[in-house]
Amino acid sequence: MTHVTIAAADIGDLVEVVGHRVGDAARYGEILEVLGEPTHPHFRVRWEDGHKSLLFAGSDIVISRPATRT
Repeated sequence: MTHVTIAAADIGDLVEVVGHRVGDAARYGEILEVLGEPTHPHFRVRWEDGHKSLLFAGSDIVISRPATRT
C-alpha cells in the first residue's frame, strides 16, 4: 500500500481514522465518492462494519492506495 495525500485521494482508496483518545481503536473504510472542492475535499466512505457516512478530511486520517491500484 502507498500513502497518498488527502488532495490526491480517489475512489477505492482506503481510509484509516486514528483514535482521538488513548485506547480508542482506529476505524477503517473505503472511499466510495470524492465530494467537495479540491482545496476542501470530503468523502463518502463505507466503513468496515458496512455503515456509510461522510468524512471531512482532517489531521487524524491516513489515506492509502491499495497495491492493486496504480
